[in-house]
Amino acid sequence: MRVLFVTSEAYPLAKSGGLADVSGALPAALIGQGIDVRLLLPGYPAALRGLKDARVEMQLKPLLGIEDATLISGQLPNSIVPVWLVNAPSLFSRPGDLYQDEDGRDWLDNAQRFAFLAHVAARIASGLVRWRPDVIHANDWHAGLLPLLLSLEPAPAPATVFTIHNLAYQGNFPREVLSALGIPDRFFHADGLEFYGQVSFLKAAIRYGDKLTTVSPTYAKEILTPEFGCGLDGVLRDREHDLFGILNGIDENIWNPAIDNHLPSPYSAKDTAGKRLCKAELQRECGLEADPETPLIGFVSRLAHQKMADVLLDVVPAIVESDAQFVLVGKGDPGLETAFERLNETYPRNIAIRIGYEEALAHRIQAGADMLLAPARFEPCGLTHLYALRYGTLPVVRRTGGLTDTVTDANAETLSDRTANGFVFDDPTAHGLLGAIRRALTAYREPLTWRRLQLEGMARDLSWKKGAARYASLYSDVTGIPLLPTTPSSETIGEESARQVAM
Repeated sequence: MRVLFVTSEAYPLAKSGGLADVSGALPAALIGQGIDVRLLLPGYPAALRGLKDARVEMQLKPLLGIEDATLISGQLPNSIVPVWLVNAPSLFSRPGDLYQDEDGRDWLDNAQRFAFLAHVAARIASGLVRWRPDVIHANDWHAGLLPLLLSLEPAPAPATVFTIHNLAYQGNFPREVLSALGIPDRFFHADGLEFYGQVSFLKAAIRYGDKLTTVSPTYAKEILTPEFGCGLDGVLRDREHDLFGILNGIDENIWNPAIDNHLPSPYSAKDTAGKRLCKAELQRECGLEADPETPLIGFVSRLAHQKMADVLLDVVPAIVESDAQFVLVGKGDPGLETAFERLNETYPRNIAIRIGYEEALAHRIQAGADMLLAPARFEPCGLTHLYALRYGTLPVVRRTGGLTDTVTDANAETLSDRTANGFVFDDPTAHGLLGAIRRALTAYREPLTWRRLQLEGMARDLSWKKGAARYASLYSDVTGIPLLPTTPSSETIGEESARQVAM
């Protein structure tokens, strides 16, 4: 079975958030299930520089007024996943990040940029290259036009699976852009892609995708409600029987303390001595007192309302008063960035604030911290708390979305049956968050309890194996193509993939 996996970012070629981690790891896990996968994403400058064995596959014919585009083939670094990059310099070769300019403003032509990506994917589906997919797996709003475009293709067009990674990001644009997107005006209505007078890429995918998924079972239920549906709950309820919640996993070749080359010392569940060394080095790196007994609390996330960063800002002084240390790495809302930097000036010996994102530092925080704060007003799945579990760093989370599916609160019952692996609270307030932090600090000062919680988290299967198997089954259901009875080795699949890309 052939699957074209279309995304706007994939680690390590391009990353702004968790979508990149999923898009880098899931295709490799699907190959392990016997699926022939190709990854398609924009040719950002960093992606073009990082692509392994890159070569020009073909010059693309003019499309949406763009005449300077090529299709670049290669391989994901340190992976067996074949990649196509849509190299359109006028659209993707820019300063700033993937979606915004250097001042943090969305690119004015984002609709055209990602419509172009969708059109190229549709051309691949209709025979642009010799390799033709049976399924197109489109991800988040950036690829949202694909199911609609494929509905315009003559049969047999590939089946479509669309994954909602975060319903709050919808790709909504003024109606006036429609003519520039290559979409007939007849689709602009309530049962099409019209959403409160705008063009919605996300709604288009929900309406026209054959199957829909999201990234955790609980979130799949939550988005059917007005509270979490972001105005699309009614549309989603219409598609409820085609909507599936498949829990995200992690790439254990990247997020694994036993082999993580970003760490000063490796460690594992069998021997956690290296974690104490990681903590000491992180304390020194952040300008904090290197005291092994002082609890060190980390936060690695966007500074956004969703992530309760505003609430965390109010809680940090209480963390300091509890004789704990705090380290943060993240970026987002400019006002919150400034407020955290000012807080750092107030408590320079107790907290360390690093505005921005550094992949290596994120790894060292996961390894060196004792606990990780991952609160959220809503959370489709989340990945940082899964990394924390793998690194023996206990997560503090709110009971919502995928956090509910992955973190079991430490209480008398769960400690007794040894299922607890973190601390969970309900109210999205400073009182709720601080209460969970204080329970975690109490447990930290009980070494045997803390050790048991760490080992329970590290023992969980957080890999993509189960999730990839569910996606493979869904592909089979939507196409009628049976799954292979045996799974070929990754080496064999990788060699065959490389041969086919070169054709």
